[in-house]
Amino acid sequence: MSVFTNPAAGSKENAKAYTAAILDLVADQDPLDVLKRTPATLARAIKGLSGRQLSKREAPNKWSIRHVLRHLADSDVVWAWRLRMALAHDRPPITGYDQDLWAERLGYEDADAQESLNEFTVLRKGNLRLIKRASPQDLDRVGVHAERGEESVRHSLRMYAGHDLLHLAQIKRIRASFDA
Repeated sequence: MSVFTNPAAGSKENAKAYTAAILDLVADQDPLDVLKRTPATLARAIKGLSGRQLSKREAPNKWSIRHVLRHLADSDVVWAWRLRMALAHDRPPITGYDQDLWAERLGYEDADAQESLNEFTVLRKGNLRLIKRASPQDLDRVGVHAERGEESVRHSLRMYAGHDLLHLAQIKRIRASFDA
């Protein structure tokens, strides 16, 4: 199993490896640049794909592009909450969530891909607006993640940028499987 699978069961045990792997994806890239580019990159990645292609899973029990787009939109909902909590409160608790339960119970398989992309784009714009107005001291504010401990707003920028890169690579792999 990949470190990126990040199952809800055992998440505390896997948190350190998951965090390191996500941050490695960002490497020396500016996380703000990654976060700003992602909506347009996603739009290009799905342009011209049929409904069948959007629903094709990478492998059995893996997500389709449709799943990934819905997950990214929902992840930015989560980030929006976490970001606002950290900026407005002192050391707020930050809960984790089971992404696979969200996918199953929130209908990712039937989600409209363009609608998911549109929601993601609007959410991302709002989140970046808050980051743009944040002071250096604001970026150092922390929330206390249930599985990963203290995380600053600055750290969350790198985490969400890495998360974007992870799922952009996943979409690229799924697209490559169309020819296989």
